[in-house]
Amino acid sequence: MVNKEILYPELSYKIIGCAFEVFNEIGGGHKELTYHKALKIAFEKALFKHEENLYWPIKFNSVVVEKGFFDFLIDDKIVVELKARDNFLKKDFEQLTSYLNNSKQKLGILIAFGIEKVIYKRVLNTVLLNKEKETTTDS
Repeated sequence: MVNKEILYPELSYKIIGCAFEVFNEIGGGHKELTYHKALKIAFEKALFKHEENLYWPIKFNSVVVEKGFFDFLIDDKIVVELKARDNFLKKDFEQLTSYLNNSKQKLGILIAFGIEKVIYKRVLNTVLLNKEKETTTDS
């Protein structure tokens, strides 16, 4: 069972605030790369420790079978994945869940820059959180 406590609330709030700052200044209808570049500047201005376009190999029997790249890792805690569209698709959640599992991070934030608005969703790595919960209750 996943702990109901909110993970990294202040950091999440600040990340989402940066997304709204970007959208308020440049508006909607741009390519994902445009938002990526602008958000990087906002993260730097906010003094976030961040890495971008992180490579995470997916291996089977020690052989890389797929190359994954996620947009940002903030403070070694939160994976941020960007989209340039008005809604999220099932594959967006699947992609972020894969990144969370492979990077062993607990929280991801999907951010979509649409034509008229920004939307976001916090996504938990329930597999990792449940394992941690089981470990603490078994002790």
